[in-house]
Amino acid sequence: MKEQIKKFLNEEQDPKAIEKITSKLNDLLMKNEEIGYIGVQKKPAITVFPDSIVLTNKRIILCKPKNLGLSMDFIDYDWEDVAAAFVKENILGSEFSFSTKSELTISIDYIPKTQARKLYTFAKEQMDLIKTGNTINTSGVAEEILEAQPVEVVEEIEEMETEEVTNYAEIIPVSQPDFSTDNQHYNETSKDKTLSELSQDELFEKLQNYKKLLDNGLILQGEYDNYKKEILSHM
Repeated sequence: MKEQIKKFLNEEQDPKAIEKITSKLNDLLMKNEEIGYIGVQKKPAITVFPDSIVLTNKRIILCKPKNLGLSMDFIDYDWEDVAAAFVKENILGSEFSFSTKSELTISIDYIPKTQARKLYTFAKEQMDLIKTGNTINTSGVAEEILEAQPVEVVEEIEEMETEEVTNYAEIIPVSQPDFSTDNQHYNETSKDKTLSELSQDELFEKLQNYKKLLDNGLILQGEYDNYKKEILSHM
């Protein structure tokens, strides 16, 4: 027992408080449950019966003395129910808090700063272990979910790309001009003939389509200016 107490006296814990807690916890610990860290209140005034918080590998246990220290209340919270842990450092000690998945927040104040940091670190380690354990225990389901998610994302991307290509095809006229050196004269002649056959409304709609291409970055400003100049010449 003395050896067990010694390892919890590194951060100015009250030896008497630690001894009382460990002696009473011997009958409360479950199979394979081990105490990881104990934090003890240290108020500015003399604290005869300080509250304590015990972190084990299975749960958080709050220890509250009563009846002048002759008895003690124990309130425990399993790590599976703990959602988050917090430390708030004040001028006189720190406040260690944790919240449960049922949105309940529990705090214990006047914990020495070093003890509060150790409580926080141990709590985070246990919560990480719980998350890892849950992932391992549900590996079959998790793998199916992870495999399904990329497929859904790929399908969504493919649909978006198809939609963009369809819109692009609607915007681009069928007889898009070819500005290559060899065929430039022929295509310009063909384009002039096509534009001359269009009505004013059709020409205006074609100009709007080119503007959409420019806004979407599908054509350059110079190309748009050339298209615009040619269309306006027929309006």
